[in-house]
Amino acid sequence: MKKQLLLAALAAAMALPVAAQNVAIVNGKAVPKTRIDALAQQVARSGRPVTPELQGQLKEEVIAREIFMQEAQKRGLDASEDYKNQLELARQTILIRELFADFQKNNPVTDADIKSEYDKFVAANGGKEYRARHILVEKEDEAKAIIAQLKKGGKFEDIAKKSSKDPGSGANGGDLDWAGASNYVAEFSAAMVKLNKGQTTDTPVKSQFGWHVIRLDDVREAQLPKLDEVKPQIAQQLQQQKLGKYQEDLRAKAKVE
Repeated sequence: MKKQLLLAALAAAMALPVAAQNVAIVNGKAVPKTRIDALAQQVARSGRPVTPELQGQLKEEVIAREIFMQEAQKRGLDASEDYKNQLELARQTILIRELFADFQKNNPVTDADIKSEYDKFVAANGGKEYRARHILVEKEDEAKAIIAQLKKGGKFEDIAKKSSKDPGSGANGGDLDWAGASNYVAEFSAAMVKLNKGQTTDTPVKSQFGWHVIRLDDVREAQLPKLDEVKPQIAQQLQQQKLGKYQEDLRAKAKVE
């Protein structure tokens, strides 16, 4: 009798680790804890914390899924062509996602890569910024008349609000805010950079948009963000570029008939 009790106890002790790997038994079928772990990983990837309360919800979720899956199998739905096609597409999606994740893991963006890209950005966007105003009209005579008004003491902002055909800046007294010279069409930019602070063009400036009267209010060195401020965005951009290049290389090497 004692020997039988001892054997039973040993059998129960050996079964504990196996039971611990399951979260439930549904209609005689074990539901492994790994399913909860997989769902928890998905939640964690989305940025949500996996709390004890959420763990309980995940347990209920995997049990419900097992119940519904057993019913679908009982009805033979897993034998349909539509199911098989969807299953294959899901398999491909997961495997491709793992491929790209593995590539990014083994080909990380380095601090040197980020610094190099930032330096290119600074080189392309550095220099001076201009705070200008303009009044846009359709005809040269209109622009000349406005310049005459300004020379007689007319207020630039008031004339811009009344006469400018530029809906964006007109309502703001012609204000174009801070921008680099390259942000403007060539004719506008060439005339603007020749002005001193507070100076207005003596003659109308013709562009594809019409005739401009331009006043330069101020000039400053370009205000660019610091490296630390844009580092995450640059890293993400470089990761996407690397992944895109990897995808292009795979397609180029593939033999498609």
